[in-house]
Amino acid sequence: MPEIRVDETRCKGCELCVTACNLKCIAMSETFSVTGYYPAKLAKLECCTGCGLCAQICPDLAIEVWK
Repeated sequence: MPEIRVDETRCKGCELCVTACNLKCIAMSETFSVTGYYPAKLAKLECCTGCGLCAQICPDLAIEVWK
């Protein structure tokens, strides 16, 4: 099953990945990261298809897709 991994120290909470995910698998965390932003997170593990759009659109290279 594919999954995404978000490097919370790189994510600045721009929400571009949330917009790019057609299946709405990604959401913003409710807690701050150590850098003071609300990082993205995989909200619905079972719906991720591993398409990689979230990683491609991330300006901070904070997302990795694992298949």
